[in-house]
Amino acid sequence: MSKRRASIPAGQFAFSFDPPAPARNEADLAGLDAIVAATVSRMLEGHKRPVVAAEMSMLLSTNVSWQMLDGYSSEARDQVNISASRLLALVAVTDRFDLLDSLVRRIGASVLVGNEILAAELGHIDRQMAALKARRRSIEAATPIIERNSRS
Repeated sequence: MSKRRASIPAGQFAFSFDPPAPARNEADLAGLDAIVAATVSRMLEGHKRPVVAAEMSMLLSTNVSWQMLDGYSSEARDQVNISASRLLALVAVTDRFDLLDSLVRRIGASVLVGNEILAAELGHIDRQMAALKARRRSIEAATPIIERNSRS
């Protein structure tokens, strides 16, 4: 029996500046529970589940067990789904913002982390400056030179 293929391709986690399409069509998010479970599994790779569970418990101030993580990461357990708060805590503990980005791109969003927000703000400022310069050129082209006769 061959090993099951993961629900999420390994190469899809690089950041992209291509804007993702919003999920608006029928079945755009079909199978998302399995994709989230596979993503949780990927986040846990290379980490000891009891340690991750303890760190999540500390962040959330509630008990998260390694058995819960096993359930959340199993695509076969379709009745056991991770909550948004626990998913975000898992991202914070594992530092896998790339995997969170791959999930939110499915709904048409993207994740910026830390100083990446400053890079986006710089781009926004540049666009505002370009718009202001264009407005200035427009006004300049329509503005007459003010000349007044001087009386002696």
